[in-house]
Amino acid sequence: MLDINEIMEVLPHRYPFLLVDKVEEMELGKKIVCMKNVTINEPFFQGHFPGHPIMPGVLIVEAMAQAGGILAFKSEPDKTESSVVYFMGIDNARFRKPVLPGNQLRLELEVVKQRRAIWKFKGEAYVGEELVAEAEILATVMDA
Repeated sequence: MLDINEIMEVLPHRYPFLLVDKVEEMELGKKIVCMKNVTINEPFFQGHFPGHPIMPGVLIVEAMAQAGGILAFKSEPDKTESSVVYFMGIDNARFRKPVLPGNQLRLELEVVKQRRAIWKFKGEAYVGEELVAEAEILATVMDA
């Protein structure tokens, strides 16, 4: 649905901190499904952990936040060219299984509540059919 070039038009993040590679599905104001290809050449694997590389949980949450940011930005009717999405908070984060190099992380977020420019999402991250992480994410769309 959105490729990496279209994602970079929405998010200000760039390598190595852009953690969404593709938007597979999006229903404005309701839900989004994104993909992140986890490769061994990610810079964080050098130190997390040598000989046993695992994607840091905080980066899985950041990937969810970026996916939610794409949905909020695309759904926000009052945005301008200078609008940006800010990550505001996280609740109930849980990490179930490690995410390893070679995995494809599927990020599924659905809108729990939206009031003015504040968005609350329920996010889940999967590898295959297995739930690896979940969290509630808060974000806002505002002028930079």
